Amino acid sequence: MLVLGVCSLKGGVGKTSVTLGLASAALERGLRTLVVDLDPQGDSTMALGATGAAAGDVASVLDAPSDATVAAATVASSWSARGLDVLAGSERSVLHDRVDDDDLDRLRHALSWVAGYDLVLIDCPPSLGGLTRTGLTACDRAVVVTEPGLFAVMAVGRAMRTIDELRRGSAPALQPLGIAVNRVRLRSVEQAYRLQELQTLYGPLLLSPTIPERAALQQAQGAAQPVHAWPGAAAAELADVFDQLLERALRAPRR
Repeated sequence: MLVLGVCSLKGGVGKTSVTLGLASAALERGLRTLVVDLDPQGDSTMALGATGAAAGDVASVLDAPSDATVAAATVASSWSARGLDVLAGSERSVLHDRVDDDDLDRLRHALSWVAGYDLVLIDCPPSLGGLTRTGLTACDRAVVVTEPGLFAVMAVGRAMRTIDELRRGSAPALQPLGIAVNRVRLRSVEQAYRLQELQTLYGPLLLSPTIPERAALQQAQGAAQPVHAWPGAAAAELADVFDQLLERALRAPRR
């Protein structure tokens, strides 16, 4: 079971959209997948059609990790009758954003009761707080999501340093999968400059292909549908990108 964290340290770059795109690719590939919604905004839970259906939520799991709390917080996504489940998000999870380093393994401990999945996707909050660190501590690999803009690029460096700090502390098995660049407009001179900057700074850690800015992604998510099921050439283009990114994640060696 691969546990893949999706994170960013700047809001508004499409972190949850990337999580949902990877979930769509996994569903299309036939991988049994669990999405853990650690973001207090709960956007993944809503987009996956899992609101109001669980007896518990991720906050109750972090309060008291056990097989019972995990089972109570897990609900099937409306995207599929089987094969895609959600550990439901909650506004209450913000209470765990200020945790001591000794408590960072709560989600990892909870996932020890998870079985039968090929892939776990953890949608982390867009911050450096305890929730993000808790999520990454539970991961084998981490994807840092950015967009080709000045402040988003600056946030990548902070995210990569956080991953490195966790590797040397609470999460020695954690490895960066790479940097996913979202909302790319190929005709933008400024974006081309930022993409080159990212390439210079991070080299092979810059994931390919980049994710183009297409309205189809937001349209599919707004309708609580996987992008692979959305009609049109733009959706097909996005689906192919997420297929390739998922393939990269599945091929990455694990300890």
